Order: sequence, then structure tokens, then C-alpha cells
Amino acid sequence: MKITARSLRFDVVAGGPADGDPVLLLHGFPQHSGEWAAVTPALHAAGLRTYALDQRGVSPGARPEGAEAYRITECALDAVAVLDELGLDKPASVHLVGHDWGAICAWQVAIRHAERVRTLTAISVPHPHAMAHAYATDPDQRERSAYIKVFREVGRAEELLLEDDARRLRRIFDGSGLDAAGVDAYVRPLLEPGALTGALNWYRAMSPLDLVGLGPARVPTTYVWSDGDLAIGATAARTCAEHVDADYRFVPLAGISHWIPDQAPSEVAAAILARCLG
Repeated sequence: MKITARSLRFDVVAGGPADGDPVLLLHGFPQHSGEWAAVTPALHAAGLRTYALDQRGVSPGARPEGAEAYRITECALDAVAVLDELGLDKPASVHLVGHDWGAICAWQVAIRHAERVRTLTAISVPHPHAMAHAYATDPDQRERSAYIKVFREVGRAEELLLEDDARRLRRIFDGSGLDAAGVDAYVRPLLEPGALTGALNWYRAMSPLDLVGLGPARVPTTYVWSDGDLAIGATAARTCAEHVDADYRFVPLAGISHWIPDQAPSEVAAAILARCLG
């Protein structure tokens, strides 16, 4: 599907029964909506209708210039606007699922636009305040997050990640269980002119202002975390509960990397279904 919203054109992969309860799926970096391909069959079999959105910077028709255009609050507004255009009942409310940057966006949507969200399933990245607290207090988390400084370097990050047939970009997926073809399916679209810059602009737009007015989540929430995640440590994961003022479930996975939907799709689908249907 092609959805025009906020003067941008987004690619959306839809599936499942047309009359099923809607689920909006938000991908992370450096990925696209294809990261949900192994998760959605179980959701469809359970009667859910899924919409996997290629977000701002990833959809070729949604790459505005300038890092400021990629503030997470803008990305959250994209998700809401796409819901408005999907032809669901107005105002459309959905089960919301996000991984990595998609989780960060999903937290923003669930908190700032709670009337549009029935349930939230966040994967890998906890509530932004839990993440900020861990970064401020835990040296281990600061070390895990050190790569962000590199990603924020305009031009230099693109050069490092794309040189030698995108060797470093491909290595990001080490431990994911993906074969070379699976990694290439994520990397190849980012080799198009402007694509990687659009994706990296999410990092470059990060600001303390993203947290202003961001309270606890007040929708039923599940947080899925893996103890093999190189980017998110236990301090951030285990303090997430302090920032949810609703039914909360913590689903820790042992021996799984950051790339949870690719490596453990059955566990992800089970967590989503338990939240959506439970």
C-alpha cells in the first residue's frame, strides 16, 4: 500500500483478515517493515489485521531534508496520520508494536496520543525515561550507547557504514541469526542515494526536548527485552515498569540478540497475542 499523509508518501505492508482488530507495526534501524515478516503469520492466524509501516527516512517518498525533520515527535505524528488515512473507524485506535527506534516511536504515540492506542508492545527499547536514567547512572549503558555518537556524525557515519560494500553496516546484524541474504535484504535498500542519511537522521534529531511532557504510559503495555542485547542493558530494561501506569508485563528472553523479531519471531508473536487478545 502507498499512504499519503502529512505531505509524505509511506509504504505500508498490510495483511490478515480485513475485519480483524488492527495492529500497527513500527520497525527499527537499520531495518524496514520486512522485519515483521516472520511475526505476522501468527497474528493473522489469530484474526488480527496488521499494517507494517516503512517509516520516515525509509519510505522513499518520505525523506524530508534536514535532521530536524526527524524528531521523534514528528515520527509519532506520522504514525497517527497514517492511521487517519487507512480507512479504519475514526478516530482509529490500534494495537501498537515497535522494535528499536520503532519502540521509541511507539512509546511516544502511546503516551502523547493515548486515545489512538489500545495496547502497546515495545521490543528492545524501554520507556524513554528508563533509558535516560540508565544512561545517566549506569556506566555500562553509556558504553553500550557509545555508537550513537558516531551515527550522529553527518557524512562520516555514512562513509564508515557504506565503505567496502557496507561491511560495517552488515556487521551490525552479527548474532541475529540472519544469513547473508537476510542481511542483504535490510542493507540493500539503504544503498540507494539518500536512504542511509534518512535513516540516520533519527539519531541526529535526538534531543532532550523529546522527553519534555512525556509521562508514564497509561495503556496496557508489554515490554520484551533480550539479555543478549548489546545496546540495551539490564538497568534500563528492569526500570521500565516504573514508567507504566497500567497493566504491565515484562518478557525477558534469554540468549537472544537485539534483533528479536528476526531471531525469535514465535516469542514475539506470542507476546503480542497475549497482550492484544489476553
